[in-house]
Amino acid sequence: MTHLDVLALSGSLRRDSLNTTLLREAERLGPRLRFDHFGGLGLLPHFNEDEEHPAPAAVAELRRRVREADAVLIATPEYNTSFPGALKNALDWLSRPADGEGPALLRKPVAVVGASPGPFGTVRAQSALRQVLHKMNAHVVQQPEFLLFQAHRQFGDDGRFPDDSPARGLLCDVLDALTRLVEDEAHLRSRTEATVR
Repeated sequence: MTHLDVLALSGSLRRDSLNTTLLREAERLGPRLRFDHFGGLGLLPHFNEDEEHPAPAAVAELRRRVREADAVLIATPEYNTSFPGALKNALDWLSRPADGEGPALLRKPVAVVGASPGPFGTVRAQSALRQVLHKMNAHVVQQPEFLLFQAHRQFGDDGRFPDDSPARGLLCDVLDALTRLVEDEAHLRSRTEATVR
């Protein structure tokens, strides 16, 4: 593959979010990756089965962009030892089949990262998020894990990691693992299709 299309999803609605900054740095560090930053998390209505058909426009747009992406990169903050409600709402919408297709994240390669000003680096939020993604049958990168603690001190004034930052190398490792997962999925799919033929 010459490039991969990655949907970047920040779990924070805050304008100066550390997690959105983290996704921007991931974009700079992944030259083989084309990023599509979804900024409409706050526009999604609360999930309601009575409103599923037809899906609200914001939901349909999110589903379309997830389906068109080769992979998804989620950056989550930690709120009250879990991930934010706005992100859970988006996942609830994505867990439902629509338009004659299965759920948008079904077997989709996904990587999870997180940044926090606190000392634990979103470890509890990521654990809860991984549990939900597992239930949705997404294919989640297991290792390495990326937990950026005291994140407000980790970025330079330009919003980037310093060249000697250990976080920089670890984030690159996550992107490499996501790339390998996409390639493995593509190889498995092509083998399956060849067997069926």
